[in-house]
Amino acid sequence: MISISGKKWEEKKTNKNTIEKLKQDYNFSDILSKLIISRKFDLTELSSIDNHLNLNNIFLKNSDFEKSIELVSNSINNQENICILGDYDVDGSAATSLFVRFFETIKQPFFFYIPDREKDGYGATKKLFKKLILNKPQLIIMVDCGSTSNEAIDFLNENKIKSLVIDHHEINKPYPKANVIINPKKDTGYIEYDYLCATTLVYFFLDMLSRKIKSSIKLSDYLIYVLLATVCDVMPLRKLNRLIALTALKNFDIRKNIAINELFNLNDKKNKLNINDLGYLIGPILNAGGRLGKSSYATELLSSNDLNIVNIRSSELIKLNNRRKEIETLILDEINFQTIENENNNVIIYYNPNINEGLIGIIASRLKDYFNKPSIVITNSNELLKGSARSIYDYNIGRVIKSSLDNDLILGGGGHNMAAGFTLKKNNLNNFKNFILRDFSNTCDTQDHTFLYDAEVSSLAFNIDFYSDIKKLEPFGTGNPKPTFFLKDLKVIKTTILNSKHISLILKSKTGFSIKAISFNSVDNKIGEYLLNYKNDLNVLGHINENIWNNKNTLQLTIRDVIL
Repeated sequence: MISISGKKWEEKKTNKNTIEKLKQDYNFSDILSKLIISRKFDLTELSSIDNHLNLNNIFLKNSDFEKSIELVSNSINNQENICILGDYDVDGSAATSLFVRFFETIKQPFFFYIPDREKDGYGATKKLFKKLILNKPQLIIMVDCGSTSNEAIDFLNENKIKSLVIDHHEINKPYPKANVIINPKKDTGYIEYDYLCATTLVYFFLDMLSRKIKSSIKLSDYLIYVLLATVCDVMPLRKLNRLIALTALKNFDIRKNIAINELFNLNDKKNKLNINDLGYLIGPILNAGGRLGKSSYATELLSSNDLNIVNIRSSELIKLNNRRKEIETLILDEINFQTIENENNNVIIYYNPNINEGLIGIIASRLKDYFNKPSIVITNSNELLKGSARSIYDYNIGRVIKSSLDNDLILGGGGHNMAAGFTLKKNNLNNFKNFILRDFSNTCDTQDHTFLYDAEVSSLAFNIDFYSDIKKLEPFGTGNPKPTFFLKDLKVIKTTILNSKHISLILKSKTGFSIKAISFNSVDNKIGEYLLNYKNDLNVLGHINENIWNNKNTLQLTIRDVIL
């Protein structure tokens, strides 16, 4: 069925016999069983629904981790000066902050550096290392970067500086000649964990290192940073990441983390921390520094116990994020979504020479969400072009960007399954576009960009018992999306416009059942037009959420689309 916004919607297909068996084996409800089957939960994930499972370090006998522990523990024993080089996104900042807290606890000589997006470019480069070695590090630890930095690491070797890479981006042979590289994508025995972000790898590494040197740090206090990075780096909340999420959210005490507590206070938040807070509030605030020229602010905030520093950095990052929102709105207002729709390419490749290069990633993310297609946004960067990509769940954008590099279509770049960045010459833009579109056609089984909903439900299902069943699958996120339901034959009986862009409304079914609903950012689009003016019955697709207002909890339907 085609919605008023032009999207094609279909119900997810599930085997009824399999659903019935799951219901009998686990005593789950029909809707919970259907959601579990459609998500293909494994046995561990099934066990995590009604039971608390222990989070164990799965890398204790991994050779890469063992070699890395030996390398770093020797540097610690010799009191060598260690440099931590992190990326400027949340994953890089969180991973770096874990190292900062660990090294401060054991009084290890160290310094950290987060590259400036415009001045330094991405990741570990020879140019950057020429600057960093002036501080005389004897070991450089690269987190969330370094997997493609062959030349830069050769430079370190020439200068007799040891190196360790802890990363999750695409990596191809010949590998950089670092002393050790921890990266599941090396395919050396732990590739099944290639869905972990860099902060997760750092956490397990530091857990092992702490045991080795008998550190007093309580690393579990910072497991929330692992979840924060996982969510912000768009890693799937499945398998080990699901267990990390459940453990972190259950045990997190916001009063013991002054950075997150301060961000909550400054945003007047009173609720218990949840996944949405990490992905839509804290993450964007932390990312704002890297986007707008203050790349070290997030790490300084997450690694500090000084209330004054935390307050200053929190306030500054919130101001930067508000500025980012304003610029982002202006950029999105200039984009002709209808033209992109008419082009009907399998991958959105949008070039605008005037976009702030710090915002191309978030614009790519917005286009990806709107069209349900991999999206790449490219802008001018001095004499070159700089691009950022965001992908859908079944297309590895990091792989194709690495392939573009191998084919000399781009000058540099890297990424992982869901996100990537790169630079290229202006005269190579069309060749790059053609390469990406051809790769998608050759590697994807389907070019059908159909949106899927989980089930059709009656308005009578809109109750707390039904919602409690759905909540058993939390936390929702990449790989485990919030369920989308189809509700038929509803009439709009009351509408209110909020902040000139959202629509709050009451929907009523033919049986007289009323549903509170909201449609975000819809005042100026087709969905909003119909909700405000259409008088006949309509069908809606949306999520069921819990709305907390004045300490009262009510259910609310968040509308995704409308079908007449």
